[in-house]
Amino acid sequence: MNAVAPAAEPDTRAKTGDGYLFGPGPAWFAFAMTLALMVVDYVDRQVIVSLFPYMKAEWALSDKQLGALVSVVSVTVALGALPVALFADRVSRVRSIVAMALVWSAATISCMFARGYGALLGARSLVGLGEAGYGSVGAALIASHFPARLRGTLLAGFFAAASVGSVLGVMLGGLIAARWGWKAAFGVVGVPGLVLALLYLKVRDYRTVALDPGRTAAARSPAAAAVFAAKALFRARSMLWVCIGGALQLVVVSALWSWLPSFLNRVHGIAPEQAAVKAALVVLAGAVGSLVWGGVVDRAAVGRPRRRLHAMALLCLLAMGLLVGAFMHEPGTLQFALIGLGGFVATCTVGPVSAVVIDVVHPGVRATGASVLALFQNLFGLALGPLVAGALSDTLGITTALTLTPAFGLLAAVAFWRASRHYEHDLR
Repeated sequence: MNAVAPAAEPDTRAKTGDGYLFGPGPAWFAFAMTLALMVVDYVDRQVIVSLFPYMKAEWALSDKQLGALVSVVSVTVALGALPVALFADRVSRVRSIVAMALVWSAATISCMFARGYGALLGARSLVGLGEAGYGSVGAALIASHFPARLRGTLLAGFFAAASVGSVLGVMLGGLIAARWGWKAAFGVVGVPGLVLALLYLKVRDYRTVALDPGRTAAARSPAAAAVFAAKALFRARSMLWVCIGGALQLVVVSALWSWLPSFLNRVHGIAPEQAAVKAALVVLAGAVGSLVWGGVVDRAAVGRPRRRLHAMALLCLLAMGLLVGAFMHEPGTLQFALIGLGGFVATCTVGPVSAVVIDVVHPGVRATGASVLALFQNLFGLALGPLVAGALSDTLGITTALTLTPAFGLLAAVAFWRASRHYEHDLR
């Protein structure tokens, strides 16, 4: 267990002259390892979507049941994110990440041995339990290693790795299933996480930060720490609206990523493995988009921070218009191009929302603050999107389902606009 440092800000305890906590070398190693695990995290999470056609044929599952196999991961991530991040904030970020990676990787491998829908649903829930808190703890670790001037871009890159992992998961799932069967896909993608988890022990951790340096050690009880953490988190009014907006935009992204392979298979008549590869191109466009728009949003905020939120709101509306127009268009090359463009814009909030939350919370509860964002994003975004789209698909058809779900982007835009009214005050 790490000792509690007397300082209030981890970046000032051992900061080097250039603004790095331990120096550029340890910082970039920590970033590379955390990024690699983020890729593996989303490979394991998203590999299942390209397996839907095989599972539907073999087990006669409804679209709602298939969507639940994606959503259950996000539900358990949401439920476990806050306690995991609280533990990591007060004990060790590195050891927590190692434990999480070992659990989710082993759970992914266990999916290949499922003999029915219930067993597979249970195994998928364990994948989410292992992944709970990883994004928030990893973001806090990266933010603490690097100077503030680089955080927005680096966090956008970190969360863009989720898109890269999703690309690989969708693509590998389809290719492995076509060659060795759909269950083998889980075993193949689960192994790299076990290896990376052991290598992650070489990452340097920052010392645990005292929540209230003025209090005596005896007063820093778990209950007192929890009360202080709650006050530190929720005094920033912009944080709540950013959490809501970030979640609503992820409904759009998760519905698109989960159901695009099935859409291409059913509507365009493409074989499952080829549909997986084409869908992966759209996910890849989203990965590039999250980096591009992270930089654009950072630039928009120069001189007037609230413009960061205004830019996010406008981009959500643009993504909605592109995707609605795409799925209303006749199937063909132009439709797919519009879907790709919509996917490129739809990930516009992935990096900026994390940067905003970290900006407005106490440095001693950065991982916990990021985990609150993760709870909203997973429970009300990533979990809701596949399930809502699946239920709409069962009732109205998959094309109508994917035409309607981008409307959540309008609600996201409203939430970001509301957040902009409080953001500059919360920064001060």
